[in-house]
Amino acid sequence: MGPATKLAFSVFLISCSSGAILGRSETLKCAYYNYNPSSSSSSDSQRGIGRVVNCTTQEKDKRVHCFATWKNNSGVVQVVKQDCWLDHPNCYDRNECVEEKDAPEVFFCCCEGSLCNDRFFYRPNRSQPPTPTTNIPAQARPSVLTTLMYSLLPIMAITAIILLSFWMYRHHKLAYPPVLVPTQEPGPLPPSPVLGPKSLQLLEIKARGRFGCVWKAQLISEFVAVKIFPIQHRQSWQNEYEIYNLSGMRHENLLQFFGAEKRGSNMELELWLVTAYHERGSLTDYLKANVLSWSELRLIAQSMSRGLAYLHEDIPGHKDGHKPAIAHRDFKSKNVLLKSNLTACIADFGLALRFEAGKSPGDTHGQVGTRRYMAPEVLEGAINFQRDAFLRIDMYALGLVLWELASRCKAADGPVDEYMLPFEEEVGQHPSLEDMQDVVVHKKLRPLLRECWQKHPGLAVLCETIEECWDHEAEARLSAGCVEERVVQMQRQMSATAPEEIVTVVTMVTNVDYPPKESSL
Repeated sequence: MGPATKLAFSVFLISCSSGAILGRSETLKCAYYNYNPSSSSSSDSQRGIGRVVNCTTQEKDKRVHCFATWKNNSGVVQVVKQDCWLDHPNCYDRNECVEEKDAPEVFFCCCEGSLCNDRFFYRPNRSQPPTPTTNIPAQARPSVLTTLMYSLLPIMAITAIILLSFWMYRHHKLAYPPVLVPTQEPGPLPPSPVLGPKSLQLLEIKARGRFGCVWKAQLISEFVAVKIFPIQHRQSWQNEYEIYNLSGMRHENLLQFFGAEKRGSNMELELWLVTAYHERGSLTDYLKANVLSWSELRLIAQSMSRGLAYLHEDIPGHKDGHKPAIAHRDFKSKNVLLKSNLTACIADFGLALRFEAGKSPGDTHGQVGTRRYMAPEVLEGAINFQRDAFLRIDMYALGLVLWELASRCKAADGPVDEYMLPFEEEVGQHPSLEDMQDVVVHKKLRPLLRECWQKHPGLAVLCETIEECWDHEAEARLSAGCVEERVVQMQRQMSATAPEEIVTVVTMVTNVDYPPKESSL
């Protein structure tokens, strides 16, 4: 049978099994046999051989026929079905049930007249006598090609749909009118005045983090960064959005915020934060690929500490309103971005905590952040839930980031090693909480400050600053504003040594026997 015939045949069998057989007004008798491969009995009564079915139809323009289907396995005929058939032109005016196709997989014939399907014949060539058949059923086996086709086609179709969906998402994810997710259910916030109805097109993923991924995107003619949170990290998105919208959060050393949007609905909801885009990326990525000169280290350290000092500061008389003190709580080199001129700006405020006079900082958990950068009191779970305690936790992490800068600076007379994260030598790249507790709390270890750094006037001040930042006693740590002043002091000390450097150069040129000086470059 062809596909169309098989389909029609299946539809008719469903009609017959429900008892709703359609036919003409007169009654037509047909031989009936329905093969049941699960039956283990060979009796004629169980196989249905010799039974007769009455077929009728109420539609005047329709005819009723009889049909038979069978298979021929190595000369053994296996009947598949004998029953009624409703109005098919190929069955008109046929008195005998004869299959005329050449070597079909399943034989089929139909005819008109009572019990005309009781005997059926295979006659591919009319010059040959008809070949009588017998009713001996056997179980039919599907061909290998049919099995493969039905197995592979759905898999190929699903794969094609997934690839097409990904391609459309990657290349055609265009803008939509911005709708802000509510800060507090259910009242919606007004749309972002910066974004407005402008089109926003995602271009490529630049980073993946704990709470989502960051895309490089295009907003009209300029590039922006889009941080996308899945719905399960809604609280982190909400917190970061609220921090960015506090009074006084516009500062050259804090990441510039443009707006927030939502896309999708229900469990497919995506929460977006749109910020300035900086091509150099994070300080971590930059240090992996570059070594720093002394001037570059000083510029990054000073702008980074200035940004953290501003974040920590409480400014009642700010022009935009009262700017509260804010603790970052996840300060690390990965959350410091570098602008094109190598000045730093601080990003990622998903865990940040604000402190306003007369207001509780809200429900908070002390042991949050990145384990590698956790202060001893955080690792111990012994935090004093006061403003200054949280600010000192940031200062411990700042000390570690300053160490990362020093470890990749070429100013000292010594080798510059490959970039390593703080404590990577002691605990590897994926430390557990217990690993960090053992190293930082119990053994009170810190990353190594190399001896050659102490011989460089500027790096010597930096090493002293680093040690006072990561002091085990939180109350002994420097403030961010003090660190900024120390960096300025480093530059003054370097300027004071400049004449000596010139004398050293003259000595090399004239070969005058002056006492040797330590190079500061």
